[in-house]
This record gives sequence, C-alpha cells and structure tokens, in this order.
Amino acid sequence: MKRIHPQILVLLILVFTLLCADGTWAQAPLEPAQMPPRTTFYVIWRGTPVGDARKSNSLLALWDDPDVAPLRAAALQNMQSSSDRDPSKPQLSREEIEQTSSLLENSFVFGYLRKPETKAAPAKSTDRPWNGMFFVYDRTGKELLLAKTVLRFRSQEKEPPQISTITVGGAPALKIERKDSVTYWTERGKYAVSSSELGVLEEILSRLDGKTPGSSLAQTAAYQEAQPLFHGGLLEFFLRVPQLKDLASAAPANSPVKIEPILDALKLESIHSLSGDVTLEGARARVKGAVLGDVAPGTLFDLWTDGQQAPASLSFVSPDVISYSEAQFNPSAFYDLLKRALRVALPQQQQGGAEMIEGLAASRIGMPLPDALALLSGDFASIQSNPAMDPQKAVYCVGIRNKPDTLKLLRTVFGDQLGSERTEGDATFVKVSLGGGQNSTGVAQWNFYHVAVTPSFVLASSRSETLREFLAKRSPGSPQTQTSLPATFQAARVQLPANLNGLTFMNFQKIDYQALKSRWIEQAKNPSAGAARRGTKASPESTGGQVPDWLLNMNPEVFPRHLHFLAGASWKDSKGVHFDEWLE
Repeated sequence: MKRIHPQILVLLILVFTLLCADGTWAQAPLEPAQMPPRTTFYVIWRGTPVGDARKSNSLLALWDDPDVAPLRAAALQNMQSSSDRDPSKPQLSREEIEQTSSLLENSFVFGYLRKPETKAAPAKSTDRPWNGMFFVYDRTGKELLLAKTVLRFRSQEKEPPQISTITVGGAPALKIERKDSVTYWTERGKYAVSSSELGVLEEILSRLDGKTPGSSLAQTAAYQEAQPLFHGGLLEFFLRVPQLKDLASAAPANSPVKIEPILDALKLESIHSLSGDVTLEGARARVKGAVLGDVAPGTLFDLWTDGQQAPASLSFVSPDVISYSEAQFNPSAFYDLLKRALRVALPQQQQGGAEMIEGLAASRIGMPLPDALALLSGDFASIQSNPAMDPQKAVYCVGIRNKPDTLKLLRTVFGDQLGSERTEGDATFVKVSLGGGQNSTGVAQWNFYHVAVTPSFVLASSRSETLREFLAKRSPGSPQTQTSLPATFQAARVQLPANLNGLTFMNFQKIDYQALKSRWIEQAKNPSAGAARRGTKASPESTGGQVPDWLLNMNPEVFPRHLHFLAGASWKDSKGVHFDEWLE
C-alpha cells in the first residue's frame, strides 16, 4: 500500500487522538452490509458525539477543557509535518487547525479492497502496484470547509500534482497525479469519495447509489465470526488478516526473500481477523476487540498462553504502585515459529544455515537455545511507583524458572560487561554495561542497567537504589508485602474470565503532574543529558534549550480533573485472543 495522502491522514490521526465512543450515532456512509466482499479492512468513524454524551465522558471533557488548548493546538500543528510538505510555505494557523478538526463532527469510512482475481497477463515491471484504498466522507454541512482543507493541503506539497477532469459513473471526477501515485476524487450527493484505483472508485460509488450486488462483506465467514464484537460504537475496525498475503505478493519480483512461503509456514491463515470497536459508557471510554481464528496447536496462537488467575508478577503490586502492565507469552513457541520461517526463507542450498546459526548461538550462550528459552516462565511485567513517572524509577520483571541456570546464562552472554555479583537474601545483584566491558581499561562505559536475580524473576532498572527499594518494600518483613490491587480494578476483575494472559492499570490520581511537567521541561532544556541517562545519543535535530510553548503554558492540573483510572486485560479462549481496555 502507498502512503495515505494528507487530506485523509489529518482525519485519521485526529480520530485516534480523540479516542471516544458510543451513544446514538449517525449512519456511516458505508456499513459492512454495503461493502464489497473483497474488503480487506475498514475503519468506520460515526462522528463526534455532542450534548450530554460528550460532556459526561472523561476523555472528551479533557479534550474540550480550555486548559488543554495548548496541547490540542500543538498536536494538530504536528500533523503538518510531512515529507511531501514544502517547508517554505507557512503552516496552518491555530484557528485554521481548530476549524479543520471540526471535520470530525461528521462520519467517514476508510478501507481497502483487495485486487480482483483475474486471468490477466502477468504484470509488467512498469505496472503501478495495486492500491485498493478508499475513503468516503459525509460532507453534510461541511462542503465548503472540506474543499478549503483539501486545497490547502494540496497547495503545501513540494511538487504540486497534475490535476485533470474525467467522468466516472456519469459524473465528473478529479484525477490527481503525483510522481509516484494517482488519486481519484469525486462528490456524489452528500458524500466525498476518494480512491487510488479507478475500479475501486467505481465500485464504491455504485454501492453508495444503492446498486449493491447480492454479496457483501457482511456475508463473509470472517465478518460473521467477528460480528458479535461490534456494539455500534463511534469507532469500529475490522481486518481480514489472511489477506495481508496480498501485500506480500506485491513485493518486487527480484526480492531475495519471498514473503509468501514464510507466511504459509507461520500459518497466517489461522488468524481470521482483528476487529473491535470503541464505545462510551458514561464517563468511561472502552476499547474491546479480539484476534479471532483457529487456536489449534502449531498456529500463531501458540504465542499466547492460556493465562493464569493471578500471574506471579502480581505479587509485586503494593499500595504505592501507580502503573502495572503484565503479559504472558510462550518463548518456546516463538522460537519454533522462527525456525519454521527460517527453513522456508533460506534457499535449498542453504537449508543447513538455520542449524548452523542455532549451533553458533548455543556455543555463544553455553546451552542449547531451547534450554535457554525454557528458563523463562513467559511472565513479563513493568511497574512504576514514582509519582513523577520517572523512567529511571521503573522496574521491569522477567519471570524465570531456575535462578542458578539463569545466572549462568547471564554471565556467559554478557561476559565482562557484567559487574561483580553481590547476594543479599535471595536476590543476586549485578550491573550490566551495554556500552563497554567492566574490566576494559580506557573504554568508556555508559548505558548501565542494574539487575537483581531472584528465585522467580529477573528484575531490571536503570538505578541500583530503585531495585533495592523495590525489593525492600516487598520483603517478608515489610507491612506492604501483601498484594494490593486498586479497588476500581478489583471491581472490574470479577467480570472478566478466570484466566488472563495480560493485565494493565494506571492510577492517574496518584501522578504528580507538576513534577512530571518540570521533568519534561528540564529534558527539553537539555536533551543531550536526557539521552545520556537513557543510554542513547541526542538527535542532530534536538533543539537544546528550547522548551515548547505548549509545555510551558500547560496547566498540569487539567489531567487529574478529568482522568482517574486506566485498566485492561486480555485472555485466550477457543475462538482466539480477546482484549478489553477502558479509561475513566
């Protein structure tokens, strides 16, 4: 697929910036029952809610708050950053951007149609790759604004496109030709319609006119399987995963690696769809969806575990925790899938290459790769207890099954980059230098990470004191040792399945937003220092000493005024992997 043109991109980005949902919404320009059966994916936006539905929702109330205006303007200004934009031409003013964002009050559909199956002659090297994107916007009441917006973005391009008039379906349309793409744009009744393929434009126009054949996307098995996930939300999405192979087949013929055999080896067809929607439930904004398909052994669903009622990392959650995120994966399944892909990716004469790579890796780490991966329990988590959300105060957890063998593996893998060990209680502390050997004379060392290996976990943080404080609060003698999930999350947990393979929550009320703002300002003043703390280099484009106006003018108290709690979970069942997240 080619890039999305600016006039479409601005609408899509704003959708995901707003993240809102349910209520009584307008009819979308195209519902699944009207879409062609060869639709690979679609996103439906049913228009920004108004009235009580908007006022009562926490996220929308935050977006509308006057105190968030500097951030809102900065986010919209950033959308003008594009490789196709002429930097010599002025950016849109704040008023123009705010006006443009009002286009979201109306509904639209954005989607992709796979290439029709034909017995045509083989494609020539000069043929333009298929791009089945289409865009339909309900321009009711926005006719003039939409026209001005499209012309405004078009005028800001480095190389103005060539525009000509053609006739499509008995009505005039614009053919917009750029150096590497063609776009067709027309208006039919209350709708504006665009596509990069003339055939796609004609088919979409036909369905808008009610000339819909008997078959539609809604009648396909993949959509019918996913249909129970849709609740008429403000934002709805659907992707037929197996049809992603169409994009692989569009790769250059001289490509050294053939993607299609790899996707076949990974059994991509076992995943039928990725779909879901965003709804409003009073103050809460909720995202629900699933990856549906055949969960039989040997498929990509092996990557997800069946889950647990209480993952081991949950024992680290105490009353001072602000955010917690946990996921359970199957490392051995990942390795098996990787080997399967390598076998088909390598030419016949190099089939022994995968075994050779595996042997070299085993020699390097001192044990067979399957044995090394078997040391991992599959439980991965991150925990933050610092009110300023300082990343150096975060702790990352990796579940293990055998502490002695894990320590042996760390010593072998990192060698002299691993500092001296010190055991305190059941934890062994070491320091890892990712920028030079610990014993190398004259070698600059940077990007240190501190690691604590316990019987069940490898814990890591960029500061030693963070690790020690973290473990001290969770020692058997500490009064905070008992797991303490927030009451809001406990109430939601009882409505979820017994076994979960993913958990996350964030308590927005515990964040010190003034301290967070101060830290961001300090980083903006000295980006090189911030990069050094992260073990990276500041980019050449860094504007040292320049603090963005939106950050200086932002009132940090606006966030706790509207945001309270974020939580989510995922689980696996006989139909696939499901996820449910909400913000209130």
